[in-house]
Amino acid sequence: MTWRDAISTALYGPEGFYVTGGTPVPAAHFSTSAQTGTPFARAVLRLLRRVDRLLDHPDPVDLVDVGAGGGELLDAVHRLLADPPGTLADRIRLTGVDPAPRPAGLPEPVAWRTAPPTGTTGLLVATEWLDNVPLDLAVRDGDRLRCLLVDPATGRQHPGRELGAADSAWLARWWPPLPDGAQAEIGRPRDEAWAAAVRTLRRGVAVTVDYGHRYADRPVTGTLTGFRAGRTVAPVPDGSCDLTAHVAIDAVAAAGSAAVGGAGHLLCRQRDALHRLGVHGRRPPLALAGTDPRGYLAALAAASTAAELTDPDGLGGHWWLVQPVGLAVDAESLLV
Repeated sequence: MTWRDAISTALYGPEGFYVTGGTPVPAAHFSTSAQTGTPFARAVLRLLRRVDRLLDHPDPVDLVDVGAGGGELLDAVHRLLADPPGTLADRIRLTGVDPAPRPAGLPEPVAWRTAPPTGTTGLLVATEWLDNVPLDLAVRDGDRLRCLLVDPATGRQHPGRELGAADSAWLARWWPPLPDGAQAEIGRPRDEAWAAAVRTLRRGVAVTVDYGHRYADRPVTGTLTGFRAGRTVAPVPDGSCDLTAHVAIDAVAAAGSAAVGGAGHLLCRQRDALHRLGVHGRRPPLALAGTDPRGYLAALAAASTAAELTDPDGLGGHWWLVQPVGLAVDAESLLV
């Protein structure tokens, strides 16, 4: 079986990890920025407000979360909007997109779908989604590139057919030359998935947040990894663990721009993006503990979460790809 087929079945098939791996997935097995609660949600909401102004306050204005998992991001945004209510709260339409069933306890106004809605006006966010889009692996076999096949039960792999033209072209453009016996992860399905997501926007901004690499930093040994219950495990595509590989983020950025007629984009690290959106890990003044102990503890917890989100060796090292659609605006200005 090809790796792409094996990953697809292992993650999203009838007995797949994201369908039967527990509720909510992925929170039971690993942590993402979207699960951290208020600080990340507040940054997304700030960005949505900027997009809303650029769109001249449409009714409704959409926030679509692709790869929504347990719905943590939309739940946090809903709570931030509910107190106090305002004009955006009256117009916002929240939609989670995930193959898993709708999480229990998600606020009633949040819609839940298995595919992104079309005609979106507003903000589309995908946090650690593309790294779970199934992809194939290739190996250099002498003067040929071959698709790697895998046994889903054991994870053992061996060379299969010669690569087709589309995958070969993608590697020629986006992956450094492979020495004999070396492997590469073919990111073309991620490019196509992101381009399709961007095209669902009528007007607005699409943002994907993920760990990844650019051409000069492609990993020699590959990045395909398994996760279960917070631990790294062998990437065996048997449905018992998450399967993830880093994203060729420069290729994804080019695909997103091409999908909307060559529009510009912004590519930066999460630490920089969140700092621009007002998220910092600064501790609250100690004097606050004497005047407002509860407020101090809440601020301290928020600072700790913000520090985690902006840690350059952790979540802060993730890439942000910001893609305007149908807006005459420099992508850089969206985070100023």
